[in-house]
Amino acid sequence: MLTVIGEALVDVLSGGMSAPESYVGGSPMNVAVGLARLGHPVTFVGRYGDDGYGRMIHEHLRANDVQEVLPPDGLPTSTARGVLDPVGAATYDFDLVWDLSGFEAVAPRALDDAQLLHTGSIATILEPGATTVLEAVRRARPHATISFDPNVRPSFMEDHGEAVAQVERFVELSDVVRASDSDLEWLYPHRSVEETCQTWLELGPAMVVATYGSRGPWGLVAGGPARAEAPVVDVVDSVGAGDSFMAALLSALVDRELVGSAHRGDLHALTPGQLGEILSYAARAAAVTVSRAGANPPYRHEIP
Repeated sequence: MLTVIGEALVDVLSGGMSAPESYVGGSPMNVAVGLARLGHPVTFVGRYGDDGYGRMIHEHLRANDVQEVLPPDGLPTSTARGVLDPVGAATYDFDLVWDLSGFEAVAPRALDDAQLLHTGSIATILEPGATTVLEAVRRARPHATISFDPNVRPSFMEDHGEAVAQVERFVELSDVVRASDSDLEWLYPHRSVEETCQTWLELGPAMVVATYGSRGPWGLVAGGPARAEAPVVDVVDSVGAGDSFMAALLSALVDRELVGSAHRGDLHALTPGQLGEILSYAARAAAVTVSRAGANPPYRHEIP
């Protein structure tokens, strides 16, 4: 079983002359859906309200065969109002609640049988839920592969030093880490992306990957670096591209039987050549997503 813990929300996107469009989103939830569409059983741990947006999220998860463990609560469903620029990148204004009250009652079912636990984004920064997520990672690590995508949102990171410290707490507990080049440049403006990846690898992960949008991903394992090309496609928008990349990367590890703590040594032994194959697959998945509107990850048969 694969478990994803993090925020679910509704993206309300506007740009140009068209009316705003609403899409179900949230980085961790997008990864959960991406994994399910690639054929893996997934449990999602997140929250949403008992309202219209919440029902959109519930129906989306159900339609994609993603299991849930928490019912709707009495708080409003989180939203992210985004404005698309001419190249399809979005700038967001968030109205978000992140509180996992009631998670302790369902934690055993969500965590104890998981071979992989993925988290990241706002869920690992915004309290009170961030503390719950960190505790969940610590609980799952003895038996599960841990993956982490910081998906940096500076509007939730008023104290830069504490934000860096919090991100590094999750990196130290993780086996697989993915971040965009802009994430890493914001966190560590004094050094290169590649230097940060090397520093993070030394904290304990088996793999650290940086994505560069149309320039393709670059990653690092103990044996050295690898790079893959990003396919050339007509971009509609970039919403959810990193999440589709993350889901496909994790799917490739599941397919290779590299998840679960029993395979941690095998994961650390990945060669740069093997990493390159995984990065290429994940980049092709992300290319499908940017070719259509919203966070819409591909099914396995759609990845060329």
